Amino acid sequence: MRRFPRRASAAGALLAGVALIAVAVPSGTAGAAPARPGPPGPQPRAGALPVKLAPERQAELLARATADRAGTATALGLGPKERLLARSVLQDADGSVHTRYERTYDGLPVLGGDLVVHTTASGAAKGVTKATGARIAVPRTTPARGAAFVIKSSLATAKEQGTERAVLDKKPRAVVWASSGRPVLAWETVVRGTLPDNGPSELHVITDATTGAELYSYDAVKRYTGVGHSRHSGQVALDTSRFGTLHNMTDTVRGSHRTYDVTGVWSGDGPGRLLTDTDGVWGDGTSASKQTDAVDAAYGAQVNWDYFAQVHGRYGVRNDGDGASSRVHSTGRGAYWQDSCFCVTHGNEGTTPYTSIDVTAHELAHGLINNTAKLSYYGESGGLAEATGDIFAAAVEFHAGNSHDVGDYLTGEKVDIGGLNKHVRQMDRPSAPGWTADYWHPRIASSTNGRYMAGPAVHWFYLASEGSGAKTINGVSYDSPTHDTLPVTPIGRAAAERIWYRALTVYMTSTTDYAGARAATLAAAADLYGANSAVHLNVRDAWGAVNVGTRPGNPTPRPPGPVFTNSGDVPLPTPPAAAESPITVTGVPGNAPSILLIDLHTVGDPSARLELVAPDGTAYPLASGGGLENSPYIGTVAVDASSETANGTWKLRARSSEYSYPGGYINSWTLSF
Repeated sequence: MRRFPRRASAAGALLAGVALIAVAVPSGTAGAAPARPGPPGPQPRAGALPVKLAPERQAELLARATADRAGTATALGLGPKERLLARSVLQDADGSVHTRYERTYDGLPVLGGDLVVHTTASGAAKGVTKATGARIAVPRTTPARGAAFVIKSSLATAKEQGTERAVLDKKPRAVVWASSGRPVLAWETVVRGTLPDNGPSELHVITDATTGAELYSYDAVKRYTGVGHSRHSGQVALDTSRFGTLHNMTDTVRGSHRTYDVTGVWSGDGPGRLLTDTDGVWGDGTSASKQTDAVDAAYGAQVNWDYFAQVHGRYGVRNDGDGASSRVHSTGRGAYWQDSCFCVTHGNEGTTPYTSIDVTAHELAHGLINNTAKLSYYGESGGLAEATGDIFAAAVEFHAGNSHDVGDYLTGEKVDIGGLNKHVRQMDRPSAPGWTADYWHPRIASSTNGRYMAGPAVHWFYLASEGSGAKTINGVSYDSPTHDTLPVTPIGRAAAERIWYRALTVYMTSTTDYAGARAATLAAAADLYGANSAVHLNVRDAWGAVNVGTRPGNPTPRPPGPVFTNSGDVPLPTPPAAAESPITVTGVPGNAPSILLIDLHTVGDPSARLELVAPDGTAYPLASGGGLENSPYIGTVAVDASSETANGTWKLRARSSEYSYPGGYINSWTLSF
């Protein structure tokens, strides 16, 4: 059996490096309710669970992987110009090791070239997970387009995407872009600035170094903007520090997590002021005290730490014992994670700041992603990144057991920016609030942004956790449909959480798409519960239910139906009036499909709220505003309209919002049955 270099001789040392450490006591909550118990659920295979390595042992293993990297590259069949850079190491209880590497080509970073090497305790090769299967090679490593060109074009891109006060953050670097298709020589440029809502922007622009064409751009500031009615987490126990008579909001129990006030400080200018107090009693539960928001932020970070430590044996988003930090009272909207400050920043917009448990957990999950799979915001992997945030938001909220913010499968339901929506995202039926898709489809996968493509994965998590059909959990009613109308048997939330965490940290890479996520979770389920076990098969069935792959009993796919278009321009009115564009459907037998595709072309108003109105008057919210984030918007969204008769007059209804730009209009739209 093939072995990777020097692993066999290190097996004993690997086991010797396991450290037993005390887990932090869960944070106390006045009136706290225990997490919903439910059935015990299946127990994972003990040998597949991660173990905690002492920091010095992690450093030693990384050093060994670095020393062995040439031999590992040869064993993997990499080319002579390729080099591996060991980034992190995880170990299972049975001694299996998962080493994550970045890759370079002729000294240049390869974006999308990351991989994970899996070995047994004896050092035998178990396999490798690669971000790309393409051979890494480019004809030349000297860019034909100079740095001056890409600086100018990147600044222009930032301006087009709404960045204000845009400046070059660092000089462009030459890279090999391998995240899509054939690897090419490219430039990566980082432009820093602010968005119209005063939030920070760190826009990465990838430009073909030969043709000058823009290949991809993404903002490294991971944002969360939520809506809903607000309540805080109530009276909670906080672990803070004291020096003499002065208390400060530093949690030394959880990696010295610090909470700062950034009132009046632009988020890029430093952490702000560390919260201090004279008596150790923080806030008053209202906005009258600025400490109240800091309590929510610190408490959210606290229960997030406890969840990962107690459930997954992970201590901090980097698994290095560092608790990151939080900042409150930002002038920006929403909340966002930034690697550059290793922190979560909470905005102040609306009647309640973005400091609820699930918002905080969502943002900290972005830090986890950036230190594990590094899911790119290119294509479907961006959807999986957003879904990961929502999955762990639900997991942390249930685990916290807080009676003021009970566990649910809603994301951001406690944040209020004026009552625009009841909650941001809903996992049992993601399309209900109009932000995301219920099911995967190649048309929407290729044409919409990461946030919209999160829907199928969060829907999978709900179905895997709770199953399909109507039920009430912690006072919230759910009724989850399936694409193929077949039921889903739940594996339980605890199993679904463990499977997603293992898939993310062991098998996913920067370019993992939905097919890859299915494969990764099935591999994780096989590791934890056994191949072809009930859990393994039900994980498969939950993916089939959201149209990612198939499962036994799938009905014959419905053939594509006719297409209907209205290409007439319809101006958007002044709020609160609405504009409607009709399409009359005839000759389509029976009901509409579970994936009714709507091609949209709207101009001038990215904040317009859109709905599809069925012939019987039922309104289906469509992704709009923060769900689309482009003007003009040209793309495809979908709704489950299987309960509607196909024939009749359908309408696209648009309402301008308070943030609307004058002159917006519906250019055209199409229904594909």
